Amino acid sequence: MNRRMALEWLKAAKDDLMVIEEISKNELLTHMMAFHSQQALEKIFKAMIEYRMERVPKQHDLLLLQKKVGADLPIEGEDILEALNGLYIESRYPGALGLLPGGKPTRAEALEFYTFVKKVFGQACGVLKITSKELSENL
Repeated sequence: MNRRMALEWLKAAKDDLMVIEEISKNELLTHMMAFHSQQALEKIFKAMIEYRMERVPKQHDLLLLQKKVGADLPIEGEDILEALNGLYIESRYPGALGLLPGGKPTRAEALEFYTFVKKVFGQACGVLKITSKELSENL
């Protein structure tokens, strides 16, 4: 198991969660909240894959990554997972970043994404026995 690299992935996910927390009160940044939720979830899944000493795929499809993680990190909320999966924009054009098919997510949708990802983050930390102290330390 590669705990050190898994920890680094989780630290990166935590950074995304901290960005969301900082911008969560700004109604104009719901698309960025959604985008960072997608990014955090991708990193959480990659932490789980890394921990199992498997090759971390260079892909961004949350549904495929979640399948690789499998039963190690059961997910409740397939609809949220699917919505977040649609947010990664390979070309990363600024005009489309973090948008849902219908455009900018509402504040309620963005907060739902954030809450979902925070829960999965907590689950992953529990499975990997990563403490909040470790997440705050520099390696």
